[in-house]
Amino acid sequence: MVNRPPGPSAVTLPNAIRAAIVEHARAAMPNEACGLIVGDQPAADGGRALRWAALANRAASPYRYEIHPDDLLRLTIETDDADEAFWAIVHSHVASPARPSPTDIGLAFYPDALYLVVSLHPDEADPATGEPGIRAWRIVDGAVYEVGLSIGP
Repeated sequence: MVNRPPGPSAVTLPNAIRAAIVEHARAAMPNEACGLIVGDQPAADGGRALRWAALANRAASPYRYEIHPDDLLRLTIETDDADEAFWAIVHSHVASPARPSPTDIGLAFYPDALYLVVSLHPDEADPATGEPGIRAWRIVDGAVYEVGLSIGP
């Protein structure tokens, strides 16, 4: 039996959002970067990404990220008022692969959202473009499932 992820097996990330995420991750060096992608509905329900909200890493650390509670509250209210949802929680890894760490898994509080991890490590670069690698994950009840990620218009 194949262990299929809950929700979509693949999603499309608009190229403009991908570029903004990579720019934000590079600007945050040497610390991890973080932010949220707002969608028309949660990724788990087949939603699509609408916009990127770059946020400051309150932890200011190369090993972990923390979204400030005030930013999270503001974005929660904005997305609820617009009848939208958190499509993805995004953060970067400075020197490790684009896979959720045990810390990331333990702090995954949004089971309907994707978790996008950007790796700035040169060994993790996209072989076709040389750009930092980005991978998408669902983290549900501590279980981690990779979701196919394509870059679109």
